[in-house]
Amino acid sequence: MTLFPTVAAFEAALDSLSQPDMAARDAAAHRQGQLTKPPGSLGRLEDIAVFFAGWQGVEHPRITRGRAVIFAGNHGVVARGVSAFPAEVTAQMVANFIAGGAAINALAAAAGLELSVVPLDLDRPTVDFTTSPAMSEAECLAALTAGAEAVGDADLLVLGEMGIGNTTPAAALAAASFGGDAALWVGPGTGVDAQGLSRKAMAVTEGLTLHREHLTSAFEILRRLGGREIAAMAGAVLAARIKRIPVVLDGFIGTAAIAPLASANPNISAHCLSGHCSAEPGHTLLLARLGLEPILSLKMRLGEGSGAAVAVQVIRSALAAHDGMATFAEAGVATA
Repeated sequence: MTLFPTVAAFEAALDSLSQPDMAARDAAAHRQGQLTKPPGSLGRLEDIAVFFAGWQGVEHPRITRGRAVIFAGNHGVVARGVSAFPAEVTAQMVANFIAGGAAINALAAAAGLELSVVPLDLDRPTVDFTTSPAMSEAECLAALTAGAEAVGDADLLVLGEMGIGNTTPAAALAAASFGGDAALWVGPGTGVDAQGLSRKAMAVTEGLTLHREHLTSAFEILRRLGGREIAAMAGAVLAARIKRIPVVLDGFIGTAAIAPLASANPNISAHCLSGHCSAEPGHTLLLARLGLEPILSLKMRLGEGSGAAVAVQVIRSALAAHDGMATFAEAGVATA
């Protein structure tokens, strides 16, 4: 069954988001207060454990089916000279993922994550959004559905992407969703020089100007300014919310994927954790707009879900402490 067969189905799902199990959250918070440590002494590890309890609906949350999914797509706007690399690199890197030779392969394995790669019509880039909507309605729905179908039965979802030039549509999505001009959101991406940065800002400005009157819904923002891999991540986040599966977001592009959703329903980020704050300048601002605090800040800017995968090891530590520590009563330790 296709989760998002129509725009109306997508919008209905976004309007009726599931909520965490508050009884499980409360039970986990109570347990945290009974463990053999001063209250709050494990900092965010305690918050992460309680967060997972709410979304998994159990006092003792665990990760047994962690999954990393990398979506790949190509972008017509690359012809505007917005990337330091040619579009062919997207397919070449997908081949590297499949062969097991990329950073995300090593990092997902270290984090105990199953890894899958979903290439989306790499031989058919989106249209340059400075001249036309990036995707047709059918193409955007197909990308959203591909993302939703990749979620499967995971109990933790890490999302990543590969798409040469995709920091440019990500910047456009952030600007369309939260306001501000292109200069506020564009950054060096894979390492463009000052002229490349200027071309990126010009492309974003032209795209926003062309589509301004139509940027009135999450779907239209995604299809007019986004890309297949970006829409797929948005579809995966929404599908995970329906199934109450916690999501770990990666960098600027993965976070920008939910910006249009958040502009329509700010609660969309409630089941998401930010794995890290990337070195892309707009990411810090985007996280602030979404109310997300990154778990790590390691000056990473690779993409691929790499920062999120590293953060999973912190999450596993949080759940291990929550599950494995003794309470004061069990340990026979006095509380006063």
